[in-house]
Amino acid sequence: MIKGRVIGKVWSSRRVDAMPSGALLEIETAGGGTLIAFDPLGCNSGEAVLITQGSVAAGYFTGKTAPVDALIIGSIDEETKTKKTNKS
Repeated sequence: MIKGRVIGKVWSSRRVDAMPSGALLEIETAGGGTLIAFDPLGCNSGEAVLITQGSVAAGYFTGKTAPVDALIIGSIDEETKTKKTNKS
């Protein structure tokens, strides 16, 4: 699995028929690279995600062979820092 962060959407007015409908997102990986991943979850810009690649990604789609090499499989919940206050 690859950890990354959504940095944008990729818009395509035409695609092959085997491609499922859904969003293609640009991801910045934890290693500093970028990749395009199919998003079945509805992730937003800035969101931390987990991605799988290869046959596991393509195998997600039942009933047809989809030309997908990278698939977002999870949205990472991130902790928010809260300010502690000391009451005297």
